[in-house]
Amino acid sequence: MSSTSSDGRLGRPLLALIGVVLLGGLLGILNSTMAAVATKTLASALDASLATIGWASTGFLLAVTATIPFTTWAVDRYGGRRLWLAGLAVFIAGSLAAGLAWNAASLIAFRTLQGFGAGMLDPLVLILLARAAGPARAGRVMGLMGVVLSLGPVLGPVAGGAVLGGLSWRWMFLLSVPVGLIAYLLAVRVLPADPPAGRHPAVRLDVLGLALLAPGFAALVLALSQTAEHGAVTVWQALLPLAAGIVLITGYVLRAFGARRTPPLIEVRMFASRGFTASVTIMGLGGLANFATLFALPLYHQQAHGHGVLAAGLLMAPAGLGGAIAMPLAGRLSDRIGARKLAAVGALVAGLSALAFTRIDAGTAQAWPVLAALAIGLGMGCFSAPTMGSLYRSLPGPLVAQGSSVLYMLNQLGAALGIALVTLIMQTAANVITGFHGVFWLVSALIAAVLAATSLLPGRAHTPAHPEPLTPAKAS
Repeated sequence: MSSTSSDGRLGRPLLALIGVVLLGGLLGILNSTMAAVATKTLASALDASLATIGWASTGFLLAVTATIPFTTWAVDRYGGRRLWLAGLAVFIAGSLAAGLAWNAASLIAFRTLQGFGAGMLDPLVLILLARAAGPARAGRVMGLMGVVLSLGPVLGPVAGGAVLGGLSWRWMFLLSVPVGLIAYLLAVRVLPADPPAGRHPAVRLDVLGLALLAPGFAALVLALSQTAEHGAVTVWQALLPLAAGIVLITGYVLRAFGARRTPPLIEVRMFASRGFTASVTIMGLGGLANFATLFALPLYHQQAHGHGVLAAGLLMAPAGLGGAIAMPLAGRLSDRIGARKLAAVGALVAGLSALAFTRIDAGTAQAWPVLAALAIGLGMGCFSAPTMGSLYRSLPGPLVAQGSSVLYMLNQLGAALGIALVTLIMQTAANVITGFHGVFWLVSALIAAVLAATSLLPGRAHTPAHPEPLTPAKAS
């Protein structure tokens, strides 16, 4: 059954697969952001401190980060369909248990279980879609996926505020159960069957690499989370995991370069490819700028104008809406004209919008920050989708899973680093507006770096018969 129509458009089988995969992927994004707005409510309901309840979100994030490297190996060992269904099952079970939690410890444990499920689903969204689309349609399919990536972080606080406004906090987790079951049943029907076991030789799991990489990245995320919580980098709660993370990641890199009998989980020689390195650099810097923006805007609306959680979420929604509009269009266009020019134009628009935020203060009419949020979302969408498509066009098929894991681990680090930096800037600023301006000077600098990196992206799109080879034969 063909996945494209006779005129080159995406065919119904591929569109159905995209819809089902994005529905499952949206669950994890919504849950992580919904719970973040409920910290005070959860602390009061479960008779716990804010610091203790904060571990419900931290545990989820750490579980996601630690599971991603394992998923990279497991998708080829067990098959994408089996692993997707297993991830959904774990996530649904964690959602049900979290909704029934009886104290803070049980909520933290069940949220961590949710995180393990999301850690399987998150990279699989990219892997399944990239493999189904192929290099020629990578841009348009990544653009469709970008709708979820753009709207998810914005819809989460809005949905969380709406649920808390009319229902018990338990429904923030319980509502994921019926949606997850629908996603599971649809996946059973739509996802193609995995190849028979034994068709491809099983790749031995790099156990030592997993033991270094997974806790290494989790430790870095924990260090950044603790920096945000304590408002300082120099506290031992941040320095200890930071040092551990650096040591573990360094050990993994040395191990990966020296690996002989067992292929490494993530082939670090991928970074020798200019297209891949440029793509992940742009996505990493752009993700950091995006999370800083999405974290700073609600603070501005709440502290400068006195809005509640729901109203602040609605006022920042144009940032996600802009990305949701731009990414499908830019992704589709990049398949025809290449990524470089589109990404440069998008970075320019986003950079000018970030500079506009540095001119906004408490007396500015509400329409202007809303329009600036829409513009920055449009700009980020214009460079994100083409860059993601370029990333998958630069990789040989066997390395798609590894590229997806690198992208998602950088996304987790970007989220944690964005929140930590915004927290530090806002806490050390003289007032809310000064801190807000400081955040967007940082965002402007990050997007300027993105603009510079776009020159390294490929120009006119082409699909080579043999993508740029990598040094080790076993990796490619």
